[in-house]
Amino acid sequence: MAAAFGLSVLVWAMGLSAALALGTRVALWRRGRTARVDWLSGLAAAPKRYLVDVHHVVARDPRAARMHMLAAGGLIAGSGMAGLAIVPVLATSRLWWALTALAFATMLAGALLVGGRRYPARPARLSGGRFQILPFLLLGYGLGGFSLASGAVAGLSGGAGFVVLAVTAGCGLALAFLVARGPMRHALAGALHLAAHPRPARFAGRRDVALAPVDLEAETLGVGTPADFGWNRLLGFDACVQCGRCETACPAFAAGQPLNPKRLVQDLVAAMEGSDSAAYSGSPYPNARPVAGRGGPLSPIVGAGAMIHPDTLWSCTTCRACVEECPMMIEHVDAVIDLRRHQTLMLGAVPEKAAARLDDLRATDEAGGHALAARADFAAGLDLPVLHPGGHADVLLWLGEGAYDLRHGRTLRALVRLLRTAGVDFAILGAREKDCGDLARRLGDEATFARLARENVATLNALSFGLILTADPHALNSLRNEYSAFGGRYEVWHHTAFLDRLVAEGGLALGASGELSVTYHDPCYLGRYNGEVEAPRRLLDSLGLKRTEMARHGTRSLCCGGGGGAPHSDIAGDLRIPDLRMDQARATGAAVVAVACPHCAVMLEGVTGARPEVRDVAELVLAAVEAGQAAPASARARQPEPVA
Repeated sequence: MAAAFGLSVLVWAMGLSAALALGTRVALWRRGRTARVDWLSGLAAAPKRYLVDVHHVVARDPRAARMHMLAAGGLIAGSGMAGLAIVPVLATSRLWWALTALAFATMLAGALLVGGRRYPARPARLSGGRFQILPFLLLGYGLGGFSLASGAVAGLSGGAGFVVLAVTAGCGLALAFLVARGPMRHALAGALHLAAHPRPARFAGRRDVALAPVDLEAETLGVGTPADFGWNRLLGFDACVQCGRCETACPAFAAGQPLNPKRLVQDLVAAMEGSDSAAYSGSPYPNARPVAGRGGPLSPIVGAGAMIHPDTLWSCTTCRACVEECPMMIEHVDAVIDLRRHQTLMLGAVPEKAAARLDDLRATDEAGGHALAARADFAAGLDLPVLHPGGHADVLLWLGEGAYDLRHGRTLRALVRLLRTAGVDFAILGAREKDCGDLARRLGDEATFARLARENVATLNALSFGLILTADPHALNSLRNEYSAFGGRYEVWHHTAFLDRLVAEGGLALGASGELSVTYHDPCYLGRYNGEVEAPRRLLDSLGLKRTEMARHGTRSLCCGGGGGAPHSDIAGDLRIPDLRMDQARATGAAVVAVACPHCAVMLEGVTGARPEVRDVAELVLAAVEAGQAAPASARARQPEPVA
C-alpha cells in the first residue's frame, strides 16, 4: 500500500505544480483590459458547458469524441480518486483502489487512441512539437496509476512498486509542467474560459453574434497590443487545443490566402507571452507574408515588424466557420474585428480598394457611392409604395446595398411580385434608406457604422410598421442583432422565411416546377450567424424540386467569399473561394444553385466555365407561382368545343 499512497501524494504534487504553472498564465491574462465576468453563474454553468456544449462540437468527429472522453475522463477520475485516497479510510479500501484502477484503465484506452491519432502519421491539421510527446506521457502516467492502484487491490508491496511510482511521477509531473507552455495548458485554461466566456449567451440556447460597440471617445480604439484585449479574451486564446478544426473549415485557408485561424490564435498567444512565433508547430499561413515574429504584452501585434502581417487580417471573410467548429468556443472573428478596428480607426491602414469603399460610405451613406434615391431604380414600372411618417405598412421592405446591382435587382423584382400576389401590405423607405453599415463595421470602421446605425434607427423609430423584411442576410444581421445597441429593436425576417410562411398559410399557390434539380447554398450571415437553415429548404421542397446537399451545408456551409469586405480587401491566394464552393455544387450534379444573399449571387455567378445556374430562391418561387397561374388557362384551352 505504501507505493499506492505515494500515488496519492504524487497527485497532490501534480496539482500544486499545475497551479503554479497556471499562475504564470494568470499573470499574463491580467495584463489585459478589465472585463466584467459573473463568476458565480459562470462557474456553476461550466460543467454543463463542458459536457454539453463542448462535446456537441467534439462529437462531430466520433473517433475524437471517444478519445477525449476516455483520456480526459479517465485522467480526471483516476487522479481525483487517487488524490482522495490520502484519507486513511479510503487508503485502506480495496474497493476504492479497484475503482481507481478502473478509471486509470479507461485513461489508458484513451491514451492509446491519442497515440493512434498521431502515430505513425500525424494529420496535417494537428500541431506537432510537444503535442507529439503527449501520448507517451499519458500512457506512462495512466499505466503507472493503473499498476499502483491494482497493486493496492492485490495487497502487493516491494521495491518494484516504487520503481513504477518513480516512472509515474516523472510522467505525471511532466503533464503538470505542460500546463504553463504546452498541450495541457488548454485543460485548465479551457475550464476557466468556459466559466469566464466573453459571450456567455452562446450557452443559453441562442446565437450571440452581434459585435460589441466601441467607445469612440476612448484613447485607444480597437486592439493594437495584447494588453488591449479584455483579460478573458487572452484567457480564451490559451484555451486553444490546436486541433485544427478551424483551419480545415476556413475558406481563406483553403484558397491559399495567408490566414490560418489556428496559427492566428497561437500568434496572439505568442504575442501575449513575448515569445518567438517559431515555437508554433502546426500548419503555417498559406503563402505567408514575412514578419519579424516578435511580440510582447505592450508591443504591436500587426505589422511587418510585429507578429501578424496585415494581409492575414484582411483575408478573413468573417464567416464564423472557425467559431462554429471550435470545440473550445474561441471567438476568432471577434479578435480579427478588434484588430481591424485599430488598423482602420487608429492607423488608417486599410487595403486600397477597401479604403475607397469606406470613403464612399462616409461621403454618400452608400458603399458604391450611388445616390440613395436610385436604390429603387431596379423596380422601374413596379410603382413601389414609400412609407412616410404618419403612414403604416405591415411589412417594411429593406432593399439593402445589393439593390444597385442588376443581379440582385432581379431577386428584388421577383420578391415584390410575390408580395403583391400574396396581397401583402408593404412599403419601402425610398431615399431615406441608408446603408446598414455592415461593410463598414466588418472593415473596422466602427465610427461610420455607429453613425449609420443611429441615423437608420432614428428613421425607423419614426415610422409605423409591423416587421422588416429583407433579402440581404447582412442587413438582416445588422438590423436584428446589432441595431439593438443603438436603440433599434425590430422583428426582422429574411425573405426565404417569409415566403415559406406565405406558402404554408396558402398565400401563394404553387404550380409544378418540373424535374429541376437544385442544391442550396447557405449564406453565412443567414445560417451560421442567425441559425436559419430549415426555412429555405422547406420552401424549395414545397416547389417539388429535386434537392441535393453539398458536402458542406447548413451551419457548416462553405463561405462564398463575399463577406467581411473580403472582395474589397482583395488579398491574393492560390484559388478563389467562390470557385471552391462551386466545385462542391458541381459535385452534386444539380442544374441550379439556389442562393439567398446578394453577395453569394454575385460571387457564385462570377465563377467561369461550365457550372450550375445561379438563381435566388425568390426567383424559383415566382416561377412556380407563375406556373400555377398558367395551368388553369392551359387546361381550359384543352377543353373540346361544345357541340351546337
